[in-house]
Amino acid sequence: MAKQDGFVKLKGTIDDISFYRTKDGYMARKKNAIDPKRLERDPAFARTREAMSNFKKAATAGKLLRQALRPLVTKATDKRMANRLSGKMVAVIKADATNKRGQKNVIDGETELLNGFEFNTAAPLHQTFGVKYEPSIDRSSGVAQVKIPSYNIEELVKAPFESSHFRFHIAGAEVDFEQGSYVVEFKDSDPVSVKLMEGSALNLSVNLPANSKHPLFLVLGVTFLVEDLGEFYPIKNNAYNALAIVAVNGGV
Repeated sequence: MAKQDGFVKLKGTIDDISFYRTKDGYMARKKNAIDPKRLERDPAFARTREAMSNFKKAATAGKLLRQALRPLVTKATDKRMANRLSGKMVAVIKADATNKRGQKNVIDGETELLNGFEFNTAAPLHQTFGVKYEPSIDRSSGVAQVKIPSYNIEELVKAPFESSHFRFHIAGAEVDFEQGSYVVEFKDSDPVSVKLMEGSALNLSVNLPANSKHPLFLVLGVTFLVEDLGEFYPIKNNAYNALAIVAVNGGV
């Protein structure tokens, strides 16, 4: 893959070179000369077909998880988040120690590898909120919670200068990757002023189906707000908002 340089940017195909536009600019690459039918059947491309299958499953699984968490993901994300999540899902699938190559899947993989995933690399959660919180998922009861101790706001909350308040968000999600469905519950804290010396201890919890057999996820986010006449508005620049998966309990 090559990046186009020069005053005139091309889109389309000339001979065997394709010109196209991406988020990273205008690119150029040589057209694939492999016959699609050969790619589907030739034993020489068995590993390629496996990789393609894994990526397709990973992209589908990543999209499902993003959909489940969409109300929070839209508040804290970077341009490459979807691709990064798909990459982590590929690792989950490859960790499947039950099925043979070409038949591996998310369910039999290691969904715990998603723990710690940052939805917004511009504002990692541990940098935005430097407090040692305690996340937990109780599969038997379905309770997912984050316990936050009291903390020094000035030292441990990285707030943008235009913000007046911040808010915590959690979400618990039960995801059935086989059926393409999910159950999710959200909980938000009250706004906290950035001018306070100390933030109070907080316990945010949600309830998921008890004794679930599907993977369970817990995410924690921090978003920043501006207060005006008693109303709270999200700051226009969400580059400071953080969101991460803080606990995962794989299916049984």
